[in-house]
Amino acid sequence: MAELIWINGTLHPVAEARVSVLDHGLTVGDGVFETLKAVDGAPFAAGRHLDRLRRSADRLGLVVPCSDDELRAAMDEVLSARPLPLARVRITVTGGPAPLGSERGEALPTVVVAAGPLVPPAPSTAVCVVPWPRNERGALAGIKSTSYAENVVALARAREQGCSEALFATTTGLLCEGTGSNVFIVLGGRLCTPPLSSGCLAGVTRQLVLETTDAVEVDLSMDDLAAADEVFLTSTGRDVQAVHRVDQRQLAAPGPVTAAAAAAFADLTARSLDP
Repeated sequence: MAELIWINGTLHPVAEARVSVLDHGLTVGDGVFETLKAVDGAPFAAGRHLDRLRRSADRLGLVVPCSDDELRAAMDEVLSARPLPLARVRITVTGGPAPLGSERGEALPTVVVAAGPLVPPAPSTAVCVVPWPRNERGALAGIKSTSYAENVVALARAREQGCSEALFATTTGLLCEGTGSNVFIVLGGRLCTPPLSSGCLAGVTRQLVLETTDAVEVDLSMDDLAAADEVFLTSTGRDVQAVHRVDQRQLAAPGPVTAAAAAAFADLTARSLDP
């Protein structure tokens, strides 16, 4: 079966899928998106992801011109066109065609739904801290925006150091997040993660881990990260992934707290596709 892309209510073969070269998402990165995991054609935690999509769009002043039912149907269509045991589904909403420059035009937003293979995560990974801070007070703090160039640069730095993820501090030197993940640490036997006030994304997997463990949200310094007994990442593509190296520091991975968090998340995933 051919892979299809859903654009503004219509399905297109990949080779024929088009958006305007003047789309604000292309010219200035004006848009929001969600990435979901689909297991045997069924999206996981779709309700939570759709809620966050609308929160992000509202923060940017964008209107999502589709109902949740329409977006769920679009996901079903693109997943049915290319059946996969494990898939990545992406919903993107942009400012639509607009004049060149930062100001939006009068056109309706562009909505794209696409799906492709999702590679299962490795049991553990390496991360590094990059020198560029997240601005926890910026207009895009906590928004899943398509303006991802900062993440592209940071991830390229991480790859150069043999890592799969880069971690950011805030402008005040507190631990924030990764380029596409949230971070948890075990410090003095306590499982901790930065609060949303750090500017980190309100990750869906992050929230589910908070709900299924005794993790707490607390301000964490970069020294706390350096002293952590265990570190793990959470995201749609990683689930709960142990970290075996932070910069040049080796860690046992998975440690007991990480293993318990991963098991709790896997149990939740097995019991419900829309927790």
